[in-house]
Amino acid sequence: MLDKLLVSDILYAATSTGAEFAEVFVENNKKNSLGLINGKLERALSGIDFGIGIRIINKDRMVYVYTNKKDRESLINLAKNGATAIKGNSKQKQIVFNDLDYRKINNNNIEIYPSSIYSNKIVEIMKEGSNTAFNYNPLITQTSIGYMDSIQNVLIANTENLFVTDERTRCRLSVNAVASNENEKQTGYFGPGAMKGIEFLDTINIKNIATEAAHSAVTMLNAKDCPSGKMPVIMDNGFGGVIFHEACGHGLEAAAIAKKASVFTDKIGEKIASDKVTAIDDGTISNSWGSINVDDEGIPAQKNILIENGVLKNYMVDRFNGNKIGMKPTGSSRRESYKFIPVSRMTNTYIASGTDKKEDIISNTEYGLYAKYMGGGSVNTASGEFNFAVNEAYIIRNGKICEPVRSATLIGKGNEVLKNIDMVSDNLELAEGMCGASSGSIPVCVGQPMLRVQNITVGGKN
Repeated sequence: MLDKLLVSDILYAATSTGAEFAEVFVENNKKNSLGLINGKLERALSGIDFGIGIRIINKDRMVYVYTNKKDRESLINLAKNGATAIKGNSKQKQIVFNDLDYRKINNNNIEIYPSSIYSNKIVEIMKEGSNTAFNYNPLITQTSIGYMDSIQNVLIANTENLFVTDERTRCRLSVNAVASNENEKQTGYFGPGAMKGIEFLDTINIKNIATEAAHSAVTMLNAKDCPSGKMPVIMDNGFGGVIFHEACGHGLEAAAIAKKASVFTDKIGEKIASDKVTAIDDGTISNSWGSINVDDEGIPAQKNILIENGVLKNYMVDRFNGNKIGMKPTGSSRRESYKFIPVSRMTNTYIASGTDKKEDIISNTEYGLYAKYMGGGSVNTASGEFNFAVNEAYIIRNGKICEPVRSATLIGKGNEVLKNIDMVSDNLELAEGMCGASSGSIPVCVGQPMLRVQNITVGGKN
């Protein structure tokens, strides 16, 4: 991508005004996407995103510059211009790189690399999904099927002699089904993905995914409005983990901790959750959508135990914010592309399996809400307050799942919810999504087993 001599000279120029640290990030990202609406191909795009970012750090000051140009003169001038904003006392030094290649370090093996020659096969799979959703019920009036793949090659080098190359290949397919009647519309959505090549398509059943999306849309179209009030809430496995991700996970990132903009600031070693709760961020899960081989600062992915049996054990830490709070990086620094500064972000974040059984959680709940599929929401990281929609929900009566209800929302504080979890099942499952924050939109997994929050505010209609 760039030869070592040029990279070394860029770093030398970046530290010309005395900065303590400099880093070069080079990205070449090949992307493809397809989109079908009602079974007809509406979008077929491909392209390459290439660029180079240079980060310069001195104590608590940081400068970041980037460009699409790759000629020597442009890059050296860019590094020198960035350096003018930093004044330090460190001496320039020539760099002897430790050449590392972290590809496949976590067994993220790719069998079939994405290529245009597979487009016809992919379109046929997408059409099958559209047809399946339409055939589920006459109330399905629209389908939208999306596919994307990317091969991102990166080079990361810094003034601490690091020189890392990495390759990240991902594929994802999404199904959106819309059910309509004379008065309104409801949607159902599923979007599985993996750190895999085209072989990913052999691991999913498009008919099952499309049927589940259609079922969710039709069920909610015919549902009554959800009652409101405080009650026990059972959150199903998989995407139910989005609440922990948003309401708690972001508050455990060093970017928030360093600003003291988190309810979890200075709480390592303290009891912050129920004994039932162990929470983990693990970037090493083979071929998982949110996995990485190496983070965007060149540090290998790690399995970070954040909460263990209710006790806060660790944060997710990047270099810059780690320096501020006196903690070492945890392989958690991520960014969407070379256009963004890397910061601490999640990978595959989940609440670990417990010992309770799914059937017991339901049967031991006299009255409450069963949140089968969670939707989006809003979170205040500083206070932990959140408001989340439930895409598919049911009332529980006398230990049984009963009628579906719609317009349900969950309202509360992440730190309080953690303490109110009183049952955790053994059926852990991960679900794929995209997380947007200060360093852009990145692939992540959320997850949990089925669990029960013994008391939480449910918003709905009385």
